[in-house]
Amino acid sequence: MILFPAIDLKNGECVRLVQGDMDQATVFNADPAAQAADFESQGFTHLHVVDLDGAFAGTPVNAAAVEAIIDRVRMPVQLGGGIRDIRTAEHWLRRGIRRVIIGTAAVKDPGFVREAARLFPGQVAVGVDARDGFVAVDGWARASSMNAIDLGRRFEDAGVEAIVYTDIARDGMMKGLNIEGTIALAEAIAIPVIASGGLASLADVERLCQPDCARIAGAITGRALYDGRLDPSEALATLARHAKTAHA
Repeated sequence: MILFPAIDLKNGECVRLVQGDMDQATVFNADPAAQAADFESQGFTHLHVVDLDGAFAGTPVNAAAVEAIIDRVRMPVQLGGGIRDIRTAEHWLRRGIRRVIIGTAAVKDPGFVREAARLFPGQVAVGVDARDGFVAVDGWARASSMNAIDLGRRFEDAGVEAIVYTDIARDGMMKGLNIEGTIALAEAIAIPVIASGGLASLADVERLCQPDCARIAGAITGRALYDGRLDPSEALATLARHAKTAHA
């Protein structure tokens, strides 16, 4: 189980949204690279970054901030937001991003996801962002007619490295992850699933360590870290303790 701290970028700053609403953005750090370095110093081993402006624009917007993060930390970084063609994916992977996350294009242009996964094995994830079970696109601004499990199954044979599953209704709300929905998706497909949206406390981390969550590969946490509800050392120690017990 990997715990990913999240950096969401808007206007070059590190922010958190409520349910993906760009008008409900709280700025937590004007220096995203410094925030990334802080996370690394706290013991996190992976980082999740989203170019929020890019997700709406359909092309990278916060490139300078992303590049500053890459240059500042050594831990692997996965990036989503505005990655909708091979050229953009290749640019970021060459620049040092470990894994690109394709969201909107996974619904609108599945052939692109398959081609990217073929060209960059082990470096392509699909973002499945769902509201009431149905996938949202264009920075969560529009709903599609496809449900989360069907979208995951679409790429079973494509070589996709992971699915990042976000319950939009819980994102930024501090109400806990949608464990049931995440487990249902993880059990329906062979691709590893990363949970996102609503992780609020150490209790949520403990919940992810229970046997029924064994197929969940990781989780993303944002606001809980920024406002102090989740202590990094306690969270990471909890994961390490459960991992040790599982392998004993």
